[in-house]
Amino acid sequence: MYYKELESFPENFLWGAASAAYQIEGAWDTDGKGPSIWDEFSRIEGKTFEKTNGDVAVDHYHRYKEDVAYMKKMGLKAYRFSVAWSRVIPDGEGEINEKGLAFYENLVDELLANGVEPVLTLYHWDMPQALQDKYGGWESRKVITAFKKYCEALFIRLKDKVNYWVTMNEQNVFTSLGYRWAAHPPAVTDLKRMYAANHIVNLANAEAISLFHELVPNGLIGPSYGYGPIYPLTADPSDVLAAENGEAFNNDWTLDVYCKGTYPKFIMKQLERLGIAPEVTPEDSRILKAAKPDFLGINYYHGGTVRQNRIEKPEESSSDQINTEKNFSKTDPYLMQPKEEQAMAPEVPMFNGIENPYLEKTKWGWEIDPVGFRVALRRIQSRYDLPIFITENGLGSLDELTEDKKVHDDYRIAYLNEHLLEMKKAITDGVEVIGYCAWSFTDLLSWLNGYKKRYGFVYIDRDEHDEKTLERIPKDSFYWYQEVIKENGENLK
Repeated sequence: MYYKELESFPENFLWGAASAAYQIEGAWDTDGKGPSIWDEFSRIEGKTFEKTNGDVAVDHYHRYKEDVAYMKKMGLKAYRFSVAWSRVIPDGEGEINEKGLAFYENLVDELLANGVEPVLTLYHWDMPQALQDKYGGWESRKVITAFKKYCEALFIRLKDKVNYWVTMNEQNVFTSLGYRWAAHPPAVTDLKRMYAANHIVNLANAEAISLFHELVPNGLIGPSYGYGPIYPLTADPSDVLAAENGEAFNNDWTLDVYCKGTYPKFIMKQLERLGIAPEVTPEDSRILKAAKPDFLGINYYHGGTVRQNRIEKPEESSSDQINTEKNFSKTDPYLMQPKEEQAMAPEVPMFNGIENPYLEKTKWGWEIDPVGFRVALRRIQSRYDLPIFITENGLGSLDELTEDKKVHDDYRIAYLNEHLLEMKKAITDGVEVIGYCAWSFTDLLSWLNGYKKRYGFVYIDRDEHDEKTLERIPKDSFYWYQEVIKENGENLK
């Protein structure tokens, strides 16, 4: 769809940036904080790049005022951060740690004093290790009660200061990588357990939303989902059907529960046939139906391209075709496909992921698809008709610091500019977008890639083996985004 002129961004648009507690805070055992599953998982040999962990990270815990000062300098309108559950309740369900809770209130106060709207994420993957040890983490319904207690402590303490809240971050990613591919904690490879844990997370999300609406009637809350549209490789109806299957498996399975309170029948039927469907009680259905998110957070990096599965169309398994196929479910957390040859469970072969011949890639092999951003926003708006908050979008790259302490990241500027233009087109199309938080504000610990993969507007002087000075150094993209915010996106090219 072509427009001679695009609409302006809303006057009160929330231009922001994002982070996550484990990736930036450090101070992993300071002031009463208990260990999280990531504190323990990162110590397992071979699980992270060159044994990196978040013990110090970028030391945001001790330097948050300095970081917020840079946010003010940039003109940031919003900052999305997560709370470390084990900093607030060290064992996940017992006594509240006042020093931990006070840290987040102080951070919120500092943001507000500098004109930055806090956007608080309740769960960004770092469950208290005590709950994993005692109950098996998200595999136990007892963790729902613990999560509600943790949420209640934050709701009561910050309800008059924080307007925007995010429940779960990328449930589709942490359940798949944690319970299917063993790449994240708890390092399990069991599909039945994965779907059971996913259901528990859904219930915890719903309970948190319902509790929030009781305690914080003037606030807004919603989950944050890692969404990518699925494309058919060709116009062959079999590939189109495969894309429908991929969209249902990758996206509808979670988003329908978030936004409609029900599991999609198509996927549930396949899981029931295989004997791996979660147990959903009548009370569960009531809880899921009762929870109504106020907005939907979307983390967008790219989508996926699929073709008909090899069982039904084996003649396409030529050597050239095989070379372009990719087991996205192991290498890419944003396309979780069921592969028919997986030995771990007898899945229904619904589609095969394949590289898109029209798209370039990042140095980490992620496809760059700004038009897909617009496709994603259009699809979500039409299916769920909720306001959308972009809670992540960004480029991880190998940034280099020059001798005169500059980072010339024109590639990041180009990436973000293209995506913001497509978001502006989507708004012109009629999509309601309330804000955009780029990933990330500062460089941070990439969960499995150490400090080599950098996303931030602000360079952090450290690497995998040396904390160095931890100096904050604004990149070229910092000043570019500063102008975008100042001009409310009117300067996008």
